[in-house]
Amino acid sequence: MTRHLLFDLQFPEIRHTFTRRDTILYALGVGVGWDPMDSEQLRYVYEDRLQTLPTMAVTLAYPGYWYRDLDTGLDHARTVHASEKIVLHGPLPVEGAVIAKPRVIDVVDKGRDRGALIVSERQIRDAASGALLATVRQTAMCRADGGFAESPQKSEPPSPLPDRSPDFALTLPTSPQAALIYRLSGDRNPLHAQPDFARQAGFPRPILHGLSTMGLVCHAALRLVFGHVPERLREMDCRFTAPVYPGDAVATDFWRMEADWRFRASVSDRVVALGSIVGTSV
Repeated sequence: MTRHLLFDLQFPEIRHTFTRRDTILYALGVGVGWDPMDSEQLRYVYEDRLQTLPTMAVTLAYPGYWYRDLDTGLDHARTVHASEKIVLHGPLPVEGAVIAKPRVIDVVDKGRDRGALIVSERQIRDAASGALLATVRQTAMCRADGGFAESPQKSEPPSPLPDRSPDFALTLPTSPQAALIYRLSGDRNPLHAQPDFARQAGFPRPILHGLSTMGLVCHAALRLVFGHVPERLREMDCRFTAPVYPGDAVATDFWRMEADWRFRASVSDRVVALGSIVGTSV
């Protein structure tokens, strides 16, 4: 694997048509609808007055398992999702057609024994009007592909969390079938479904998609911070720090800052995600 190869990598343009059924399926894949008596959750999983979760942007014009499917030279079996950032340029429709052409924008060699970070980005546009809907930036940790640079490189450290109690906190469940449901939104990586593949990658069993955890945190933020108004959430940056296993309960803490909200998601004492959210809170 070389930096030159990755920067020159040619992704095909992706055209993606999605329906209300896909919008509902995505919400189910991030855990919405777990309480059949909570009518607030129905707005994301029921056809009447359906709303789109902002993090559904990560599934639109999704390039799939490109670490394996394109000529990357990467050890795809040992590649995991490190972080994801979305910027919403307008409200996401509940159905429609979009186009995007991903590209690699950065490669960070952390060293032979520490792997490499591969950053890709795509701008998602409405196929009919060309209007920019969202920008999605994805970072992959290629655990077996470091050591190609003359010296290790450093990635930008995460912003520290405040040294005080969170302003809001919420624990949400995941189902044992969560990864099998989420993969139907486009991420077919066998790490999330096949026990033998998961063990080969160093995990005791299939893990939940990091993007499903991100959607769960987004749902918690909509409930606690944004009053179930998806248009208020403008940006979300999420770094995945440890695996979540289907069936885990995820506790998310939120801190109000001057320009954004910081969050920490945990399973028991294990921190699984850290990040920030920008938007207009209630």
